[in-house]
Amino acid sequence: MHQKRAVAQAVTLALAYVALGLPAMAQDTQGSIQRVEVTGSSIKRASAETASPIQVISREDIARSGKTTVADYLQTLTADGAGSLPTGFGNGFAAGSTAISLRGLGATSTLVLLNGRRMAPFARADDGQKSFTDLSTVPMEAVERIEVLKDGASSTYGADAIAGVVNIILRKDFTGLVFKAEAGESRYHDAEQGKMAVTWGKGKLDEDGYNWMVNAEVYGNHEVMNKDRAGRDWIGHGDIRPWGYAANGQFASGYITPGTASPSPAGALRNPATGNYVGLAGCSQFSPVTSQDPAGGCLWYADQFRSMQPQIGGLNLYTRFTKNLDGDLQLYAEAGYSKRDTEFTLVPPSTSSTVAFPPNAANPTGVINYGNAILMAANHPQNPYGTAVRLRYSMFDVGPSTRSADNEFSRFVVGLKGQRFGWDFDTGYVHSQSALDLNYSNMINMKVLQAALGNPASQYYPYYIGTQASKNPASLYAAMVVNAKSHSTTELDVVDFKASRELMQLRGGALGLAVGTEYRRLKLDNPSLSGSEDGTINSSYVAAKGSDDVKAVFVEVAAPVLQSVELTGAVRYDKYKNFSSTTPKLGAKWTPVKSFALRGTYTEGFRAPGPAEAGAQSQSTGNSSVRDPIRCPGGVPAAGGATQADCSITIGAVKVGNPNLQPEESKGYTLGLVWDPLPNTGITLDGWKIKRSNEINPLSYVEAAALPTAIRQDNNLVVNGAVVPNTGTLLLSNAPYQNSSYTEVKGIDLDVKQRIPLGSYGRAVVNLTWSHTASWMRVEKNGTAFQYAGTHGNCDTSNCAGTPKNKISASATWDRNDLSVSAIANYRGEMQNVRFGGDKCASLFADGSAAPYGCRLASFTTVDLSARYRLAANWQVYGSIQNLFDKVAPLDPLTYGGLSYNPMDASGAIGRFFKVGVRAQF
Repeated sequence: MHQKRAVAQAVTLALAYVALGLPAMAQDTQGSIQRVEVTGSSIKRASAETASPIQVISREDIARSGKTTVADYLQTLTADGAGSLPTGFGNGFAAGSTAISLRGLGATSTLVLLNGRRMAPFARADDGQKSFTDLSTVPMEAVERIEVLKDGASSTYGADAIAGVVNIILRKDFTGLVFKAEAGESRYHDAEQGKMAVTWGKGKLDEDGYNWMVNAEVYGNHEVMNKDRAGRDWIGHGDIRPWGYAANGQFASGYITPGTASPSPAGALRNPATGNYVGLAGCSQFSPVTSQDPAGGCLWYADQFRSMQPQIGGLNLYTRFTKNLDGDLQLYAEAGYSKRDTEFTLVPPSTSSTVAFPPNAANPTGVINYGNAILMAANHPQNPYGTAVRLRYSMFDVGPSTRSADNEFSRFVVGLKGQRFGWDFDTGYVHSQSALDLNYSNMINMKVLQAALGNPASQYYPYYIGTQASKNPASLYAAMVVNAKSHSTTELDVVDFKASRELMQLRGGALGLAVGTEYRRLKLDNPSLSGSEDGTINSSYVAAKGSDDVKAVFVEVAAPVLQSVELTGAVRYDKYKNFSSTTPKLGAKWTPVKSFALRGTYTEGFRAPGPAEAGAQSQSTGNSSVRDPIRCPGGVPAAGGATQADCSITIGAVKVGNPNLQPEESKGYTLGLVWDPLPNTGITLDGWKIKRSNEINPLSYVEAAALPTAIRQDNNLVVNGAVVPNTGTLLLSNAPYQNSSYTEVKGIDLDVKQRIPLGSYGRAVVNLTWSHTASWMRVEKNGTAFQYAGTHGNCDTSNCAGTPKNKISASATWDRNDLSVSAIANYRGEMQNVRFGGDKCASLFADGSAAPYGCRLASFTTVDLSARYRLAANWQVYGSIQNLFDKVAPLDPLTYGGLSYNPMDASGAIGRFFKVGVRAQF
């Protein structure tokens, strides 16, 4: 399958051959032009623009933004899309981490580098599937610049660069001492942040022959609860009835519907005579909701407990030593360490979990529906029915669960670079590892719970619920309530070598050649939470284990065949255990006049199956919001007992590793222009298209929900007095990993920069970046196509944040003497509130009409303001206001990443945020 790429390889090598054959022309050798290596290439260049579109972000750009972390800044990029991981996504698989997703293709298709080399991935895969690099480990104060390559680069770096590359480049030749301290809080006097950083450097390479730099930063964020925003319109509210919605939304619980009920803090028992649940008394003791469930349930909402933003404490350490040796050689070493502790608060556990785990002799199905298995005994003091009955109970007496994610990341690099035999070379060894400790409090030993409710012979019986929970002894809770823990690790070792040189002079300049080789070994050991391996606790099994060895070689040429034409080509061969891949890249740039250039690239890429996807010991269970195709066909509740809740239900899907998976493959195209129409005006415009084939995805949740293997409650629909089998409330589906669909995305990027000299009034710079996604289409194996551009999807593979067609960032900076002031506006375009183009509205108001605003999620714009002032030669004060106009994020009833707001609009949930700081340099 991969041999077809030999044709592309031949084309690339032919390009080099043709370039070698062209006669050399006289060159202007006067003056010294600094040549630098740019992301996506191993050939040093003097040109500011390449055939590939690259966005360069300076440390000044980051400082002017007012953002606190690298992740916060990168997630404002217009090229970032669905699948990125915000700090506040605490109920996700990879809680405690942050990531970027270029083009909305997911963090696993965006390669993140540190100083041009890989880092060990976060020690828990997102969605139980996707390995990615955690941006939280990057020391922000040590960043020199960030280069974002907006086309593929598998020909240079190998796997995972399908959507592009983010190369974070740290400072390498710093001298002096810099101290920074800053603090911030929201307009609500919460969400406090604090950070201190020290950077020290000694030795100038050109004069002293060495440089040693050390950076240390410590930071902390206070937790913000959703209930802390109770007065901010709908933000953080689970109960959105005041804005026209029904009571039983996705963050509601405790309500009763025909034949079933959701967990209630007072408790609800199933009447054996009617099959319906009846709520126990005492609801007001637990729930502040005054407009209660008319069916007799005890209605409550997740904002009573759940965090909006986590508690965070972190430390980053980084050092680099560089030493000039004899003979134009340079020895360098880097060491980094990061520790980040994150804690989220979630809702209390319930007695009716459905859990999945690897099948065993005792349970060959690997699934337990505790909602059916756990019964209240006939003689239980709170059971009035005289026979064992089912119950639905949310265990407020146990309290909310907290998720602690403590991540330690370390990285060591040693290398040698210099010149030998006419070649510039760089070789090095990298060891990087990530260790993640998860600790989930107030988890339940379901076997003890089952005995305490239903077995009169048990030492723990009876377990009193609701208003009578105070009767329970401490010994019961000591046995029943557990902390579930896991210790996960990833390790990455890399040995690489690359060399480049100028071979000969062509008409447009020197022909550049680069060659390289790499050996990479990745090991991942991600055990599941203790107790989940056999269904003992109220959590499904999520584990991944595996390793891979990769050997690679690559070659690259840059041929300025004419003064106005540069052709580039590269090809890389990667060898894995079960497959090999050859990935070429071709580029061309034509500069007919100095102020104008046309450019374009063609690239092929791939992503290897990760251990979480291909490992025989890997399994996970994820959740997603779907429309039940049985109980809500065509978006209308079915007759016989279905309700509107069935039209937007959160289900689980069991995903099992598949050793027979093949790699994903991609083809990418860019075509654009670079134009400086005026001396102080710069414009770049690039069209792009990426097609990712043979994608590794679980069976779509929509398809899995329709299969007869889906697990449902037994509250089947009853039509004309007849029970319709297998039509109960959907709980769980099987969605194995497979090479199935392909995704094709295309759009345009525009970047405009205008410098404005103001004479004695200083200078100003205005910049606008616009990304337009014209199409984001996924086509399943059966040919079914889903268009997500401009919609709330894709909810299968992201946190249901949506895919807006337009994202814009506009900034203006004014500098005069010791003062600098910047304003940045970030715009996220409107989206249809549908799961895919042409689908029925995903949310309805209580009266059945499309929600919100005629099934349209409004656009959202915020403005951030920052200023810096130099008090003296060594002292600077600075401050920023995020969300200057305190805009409230639009109400979003579908996403599960935030309570009634979209996680992309998090600044509109937190509210106006102030930060001040001081910087001293000596």
